[in-house]
Amino acid sequence: MLNLEEVTLCISVVRTESTYIDGKQLYDEVFNNMSQLKKFIFNIHTHIMNYRIEISPPSNDVIQNSLIRRGIQSFGIFADNKLINNRSNCNIYSLPYQFDDFLFMTSCFQGGKFDKVRLLLMRDTRSVEHKLFQIISQDFLFLQQLTIFNLQPQENKQHHSSTLIRFNHLFKLNIINAHSDYAIQFFSYKNICLPSLTHIIIEYKTLTSVTNDFTNDRTRLNCSKIKFLLTCELLVRSPNFDSYFPSL
Repeated sequence: MLNLEEVTLCISVVRTESTYIDGKQLYDEVFNNMSQLKKFIFNIHTHIMNYRIEISPPSNDVIQNSLIRRGIQSFGIFADNKLINNRSNCNIYSLPYQFDDFLFMTSCFQGGKFDKVRLLLMRDTRSVEHKLFQIISQDFLFLQQLTIFNLQPQENKQHHSSTLIRFNHLFKLNIINAHSDYAIQFFSYKNICLPSLTHIIIEYKTLTSVTNDFTNDRTRLNCSKIKFLLTCELLVRSPNFDSYFPSL
């Protein structure tokens, strides 16, 4: 390994009673042992859980400076600057972004260019608002699969219809572990246009509520091409079910 000239690293790390992986740790544990290293492609997610001791997470600026001091110039970063329920997250990645998936995005994300990404997983204990989905639609132009883990209701529901969002290539949406607000966000054609959506994973009670027992015309269009529907509950088809999902 000492003679490696190129390294690609994609990793998610859970740390307890600790802090984020930063430039100093990368240097001490990677660069310092690879004197021939010329190219380092990375995507590093740190999830910290501090229950017994109080350690404040470093700010974006602190992490950024630690990377620059170790010779890493082209990178992106978004990190929680405080613990929420004793937990926080940090993502650092080399630019241009070289991976097919982007995991553990939080509401701290500020944008970037991610044309190679086909799968996005969002996970947060804070609400994700319409504005962030708009940013994602513009920055992840070829996104095909989206999973949302978020049980928090959205705070700014009145802004849903302010700007129509379009995900041209998104065919799979997993919101089975998400608040019903996100089903409303994605199913209403006045909020988001999903011309390629064919696979949906969702709680059946959420689906019936959002579609008003499969009679809501505002959510009908984005459901019209669904070919695969996965729920946790026993699916009992109502009289309107088949006409609402003609492709199922």
